[in-house]
Amino acid sequence: MNPTIDKMSPFIVMEVLEKAQEMEKRGINIIHMEVGEPDFSVPVCVSEASIKAVAEGYTHYTHSLGMPELRDELARFYKKEYNVTVDPECIILTSGSSPAILTLLMLLCNTGDEVLVSNPGYACYRNFALACHAIPVDVPLSAHNGFQFDINEVLKAKTDKTRAMFINSPMNPCGVLIKDEVFEGLVKTGIPIISDEIYHGLVYEGKTRSILEFTNEAFVVSGFSKRFAMTGLRLGYLIAPKKYIRSLQILQQNLFICAPSVSQYAAIAALKSAEEDVNSMRQVYNERRVYMISRLRAMGFIIETEPQGAFYIFADAGKFTNNAYQFAFEVLENAHVGITPGTDFGSRGEGFVRFSYANSLENLKEGLDRLERYLKN
Repeated sequence: MNPTIDKMSPFIVMEVLEKAQEMEKRGINIIHMEVGEPDFSVPVCVSEASIKAVAEGYTHYTHSLGMPELRDELARFYKKEYNVTVDPECIILTSGSSPAILTLLMLLCNTGDEVLVSNPGYACYRNFALACHAIPVDVPLSAHNGFQFDINEVLKAKTDKTRAMFINSPMNPCGVLIKDEVFEGLVKTGIPIISDEIYHGLVYEGKTRSILEFTNEAFVVSGFSKRFAMTGLRLGYLIAPKKYIRSLQILQQNLFICAPSVSQYAAIAALKSAEEDVNSMRQVYNERRVYMISRLRAMGFIIETEPQGAFYIFADAGKFTNNAYQFAFEVLENAHVGITPGTDFGSRGEGFVRFSYANSLENLKEGLDRLERYLKN
């Protein structure tokens, strides 16, 4: 067996979910606050476009880079949303954002090269790097600094083997937005930046900025899963400088052929007609966010930095535990509430737990009631 796999960590949130599902099979009711998946159905326009695409036979391979109509629509979206000009020929549609990350790291990294990742940060970045035989290198983030990158720490981690750096704004697990001056500092380091912008559109305080507003030499990874609640349609995209596109296309053709055709038709409808749906979802998420922050603080969780986007709260649970992994499974077993241990996001997540508010307010209230009773007892 490939020894690289032994270096990879499990995706703990999935282990919590799978344990919760086992309990549900035994008839135990679980309130899910562990998974980061919108609880909304797709917008009606997306549903109708999907049905129409199947009914009219648009179920065949598309261009390997993606349907030209969709790439044109995405270019218009970036002009409208961020006032940046994106060449449609520099956009590649992928089967979710994960293949975009994988092919990009395959392109950028040779064996032994290094990729900078935040700690805490999205759990899978380091495993993508390992899968491409690169070495993930931590850049520490701190709650006391609002989980913002310290440029000095980035420069300390940079070596002559550094080939890329992941950033994520709004960030998973803590929901913060990267500040403009931090974006500017990161660009000045000269490190190729992979900006994961999957949670754009789900921002409640502050302004969402794309890395492309600061440089046209970066890579953007994003998709339709979070903003448009299209997780199961598996559609992401990669925006890259033109000099890399042909190589990325060869990888796409060989590894994935093309993104799903029906999902691409659905995405065109989403970009054209789903803005009202996104605004509505955002309002509901914000109501949940405000409620949960208040309740969690009242219980004794410390939230130094309030989330500005996405649908997560990264809370210091030091009052209750010094072992986040053990605590999460104890809460699941005893309170029947699924939460994610902070250690899923790196060693600096120890003592923290992540709560997802991608669930109904009714369920969230019940889940927090259960948690409060358990903690008191």
